[in-house]
Amino acid sequence: MAEKMKRIFVSVLVPVYNVEDYLSECLDSLVGQTMKNIEIICINDGSTDGSLRILKEYAKKDNRLRIINKKNTGYGDSMNIGLKEAVGEYVGIVEPDDFVDLSTFEEMYKIANGRSLDVVKCNFYEYSTVKKHDIGKSNMFLPEEVGKVIDPKDHRNVFYMQPSIWSAIYRRDFLRDNDIWFLPSPGASYQDAGFSFKVWASAKRAFLMNKMFLHYRQDNPNSSVKSSGKINAVKEEYDEVERFLRKKGLMDEYGATLATVRFGGYIWNMRRLTSKAAREFGAIARKDYERIKSEGYLNAKKMDNVGRNNAKSFVIKHPNFYVTFRPLHECRNKLRGLISDVKERMRHAHED
Repeated sequence: MAEKMKRIFVSVLVPVYNVEDYLSECLDSLVGQTMKNIEIICINDGSTDGSLRILKEYAKKDNRLRIINKKNTGYGDSMNIGLKEAVGEYVGIVEPDDFVDLSTFEEMYKIANGRSLDVVKCNFYEYSTVKKHDIGKSNMFLPEEVGKVIDPKDHRNVFYMQPSIWSAIYRRDFLRDNDIWFLPSPGASYQDAGFSFKVWASAKRAFLMNKMFLHYRQDNPNSSVKSSGKINAVKEEYDEVERFLRKKGLMDEYGATLATVRFGGYIWNMRRLTSKAAREFGAIARKDYERIKSEGYLNAKKMDNVGRNNAKSFVIKHPNFYVTFRPLHECRNKLRGLISDVKERMRHAHED
């Protein structure tokens, strides 16, 4: 391996916790990047499986790969440590159960280089381990947003997209100058949401690419998104965003946008929790609804249809009613899923 490059264009952060089944595929996609001026910072968050052993094997072969080994303190803390250690002009994030195309960081950096962009963001593939191929594509962007420099303030759709913080690169000085960090709460629960909102609220120059590079694994049974623990994690993230906005005097500009995203997150959270936990969280959601309404951030003039629908959702306004009848909604969704799966199987059978 050639000597480590003095100038680092992109620092790639890989937060690692018990992912030995997928880690090699991820690391192969990083050490094989066509852009050689990168550093790969792997933060091992106290893994108890073979993840650290795999990291050490790769570090022996490629001195661009750096291991930070620490006790288990959670995703947010791991990411903050990585951000502090990064020296690249831009910072990328790749989850260890995902992988990227070999030209990913070269192509994204080419867009950023010379434009002083705060963020370059792409769509991504949805990948199935079982099927061993991509099973879907994200299409998060509106046509008028793509292929040019935009100010997120004038394109609020970016706030409502799936956070997918790993399908972007961020100018390191932009993150530090705007004091953008992860909430270092224990566990890996929804911390991408807070980080993403802070980025969009602070960015002035962003570039959205329709091209897809990252393969987002859908069927890792240990993925944190599948956990129903820490029922208040969503609230904690958006409380942190609210603190961030108030500190910077941005609530007038983004208070209604935050309410839109907050209640969308609350709806998602209610739907993944057990009935008992959903009732508990529902009381919290209802209390936040009343507070935010009293502060004027649910004013119809400040919100679009998405925001009004999220805020007025019966999941938020009448959580006990929602929990009572949730089994009916779950049965309906399962039936829709089965119908969709049958249609997909028939399509593949016809193609074969």
